[in-house]
Amino acid sequence: MAYDPSKDGAQMDFRQRMSYGDYLQIDQILAAQRQLSSAHDEMLFIIQHQTSELWMKLALYELSAARNMIAADRTNEALKMLSRVARIFEQLNSAWDVLRTMTPWEYTRFREDLGQSSGFQSWQYRLIEYAVGNRNLAMLKPHEHRPDLLEAELGRPSLYDVVLRRLSRTGLPVPEAVLNRDLRQAWVLDEGVMEAWATVYRDPDRYWEAYEVAEKLVDIEDYFRRWRFNHVTTVERVIGFKRGTGGTAGISYLRRMLEVELFPELWRVRTQL
Repeated sequence: MAYDPSKDGAQMDFRQRMSYGDYLQIDQILAAQRQLSSAHDEMLFIIQHQTSELWMKLALYELSAARNMIAADRTNEALKMLSRVARIFEQLNSAWDVLRTMTPWEYTRFREDLGQSSGFQSWQYRLIEYAVGNRNLAMLKPHEHRPDLLEAELGRPSLYDVVLRRLSRTGLPVPEAVLNRDLRQAWVLDEGVMEAWATVYRDPDRYWEAYEVAEKLVDIEDYFRRWRFNHVTTVERVIGFKRGTGGTAGISYLRRMLEVELFPELWRVRTQL
């Protein structure tokens, strides 16, 4: 006899109740995949990018909360959030594995329908970079038609800024020029910051909180670098060395982005230990 969940108390009538689909607005989400071509693989392309944007939204949510916690000297609560951000980037990495099942021929069947749209224009991706500390003002240009999306972020201390301010409040020697720097400007490797981190890494028992935060930041950048690398290899596998739909140089542009470091002192300090 077929099992009937209602006999064990499961709710089966949702005419007057909020259902799973109602709560998650599933109908609206599933209606957002609008293909512009008849190509079978366009659906994969759309869903991969839409789900990536949802994961990025969660990453930004966690990064914002973590910064607030660290700024309020509630660092232990921020550690869980930072761990979650690293796992989100790991999830984003896995998405490239699915997209790589699309062959060059399959992509060419709908690529022209994309027009000038490109992942390069993802304001959430740019906001993540700005939030963690990679503030390249040149990257504002594709978003000048929506200045509200990124400008506010540039007036707020980045994740790296709030971490360094917390280090200073605990007595570590973070240079004043760093603590009072222009938040809109790109981060520049600072020897004084590297020495502060060296102090932490040479005596983690004494500076355990800072040590834990440092390793969480390294985790985040580690997965973020893998995400960028997987982007490069996926693009090269699918379009080779063609220019991007948004006008970028394609592979050469993406490879240049691999050289960008979010927390350079945390990587360089390892050489000093």
